[in-house]
Amino acid sequence: MLSKSIKYMQLAAAYVRLNLLAQLEYRGAFISQVVSMILNDVIWVIFWCLFFNRFPVLRGWTMSDFLTLWCLSASGFGLSAAVFGNSLQLPVLIARGQLDVWMLYPRALLPHLLLGRMSATAIGDILFGYVVYIAVVHPDLPHFLLFAALSLCVAMVFVGFNIATGSLSFYLGNAEGLAEQLRFALITFSTYPSTLFEGAIKVVLYTLIPAGFISYLPVESLRSLSWQDAALSLAGALAVLAVGVAMFYHGMSRYESGNLVEMRG
Repeated sequence: MLSKSIKYMQLAAAYVRLNLLAQLEYRGAFISQVVSMILNDVIWVIFWCLFFNRFPVLRGWTMSDFLTLWCLSASGFGLSAAVFGNSLQLPVLIARGQLDVWMLYPRALLPHLLLGRMSATAIGDILFGYVVYIAVVHPDLPHFLLFAALSLCVAMVFVGFNIATGSLSFYLGNAEGLAEQLRFALITFSTYPSTLFEGAIKVVLYTLIPAGFISYLPVESLRSLSWQDAALSLAGALAVLAVGVAMFYHGMSRYESGNLVEMRG
């Protein structure tokens, strides 16, 4: 099992390297996309900074907690889209019968498929998340290491959710619009303090739209260095990922080939 995990990590590293080199073929466009995403994130943070300047505490959350939330959300989403960029394209690939070429690869189908693309703007999210957390929050070493680990958990939530919503195309036809709306809902709820939501909405945020594993447990873990909350974050992320993978492979029994002839170098 350990040897197999190491081989898949090597496969992921090779894909990331090749995808990054492909993005750098058009260096100007790549840099502009990265910078534009950083500026987009900064504008939103400035808005919330002005809000917290007027209201210093929001249901127990301070400006530092909110910055931690945004840094976790941005870095986690960035990692998911930079490494597993095809998770964002999954509903289109399924609906158009474009999985054929990925089915020719050795090893499991899903890793090759997800690793096959990189989102350039996601690099901006990663840089924003880590730079702002270090420069503004000023974490000590234990907090920084926990932040890095939790950003991986957040990335797993995004990847698992993207796989699950993308796999809806197996059952509904072209579910691109629905998957996009659900993804936007997850991103939106994951960038607001979870203390704003109560009752049935909070249940939804741990089930149908698992933003609670981004906006609450990881932040609580960093606030108090709680390893219990960190463990719950990891368990939730693995559960979301497992659901997504199960939906994909179950849906493969309904997949219809697009009869495409394509070569990839």
